Amino acid sequence: MTGLARNVVTELVATALFIFAIVAAVNSGSALAPIAIGFTLMVLVYATGHISGGHLNPAVSLGAFVRGAMSVGDMIAYWIAQLVGGALGALLAMSVWPAPATAGAPDLLPAFIAELVFTFILVFVVLNVATSKDTDGNSFYGLAIGSVVVAGAVSVGSISGGAFNPAVAFGLAVHGDFAWSALWMWVVAALLGGLLAGIVFRVLNTHDQKTA
Repeated sequence: MTGLARNVVTELVATALFIFAIVAAVNSGSALAPIAIGFTLMVLVYATGHISGGHLNPAVSLGAFVRGAMSVGDMIAYWIAQLVGGALGALLAMSVWPAPATAGAPDLLPAFIAELVFTFILVFVVLNVATSKDTDGNSFYGLAIGSVVVAGAVSVGSISGGAFNPAVAFGLAVHGDFAWSALWMWVVAALLGGLLAGIVFRVLNTHDQKTA
């Protein structure tokens, strides 16, 4: 398997595994759950970065598109794979951890701001450590990306649920953790954060422009 098909399958599988791990960590009841989630993202990014770029997140793919690192067609293919992966990961997790009695529905404005800001940070970090020619070939990109998720989950997880990723929000809605009525908030906030991160990266890196 080569080319886009290989990338799409990689994104689907890795996103499914990520969602399964998130549900597992949340249901563990451990105070270390944010670290487990961030470390899972870190190792999956390291495992898949050389194949698909290790996005596992539609907001990251949007930022990569704005940055010029992928075409619109590839971005849409990634989005589909990530959402399907999120649903599959959630369904697999449901066989171990049944849906909670009540789905979470946060206070929308604070949650929207929290999700937007931390998704911006996440995508901005991804673009700088994993796509910039100034950091090309580094070995720390996965640790940096996973650490953002740990920081975000600890900082605002109690406010927004700490998704920072439309595929995560979709998967957690499928599992029953996030309310479907509030799904738009997680999706719009994350995509806006990814869009802004891509724009800011381009403004700050005029010497490093790409055309997909």
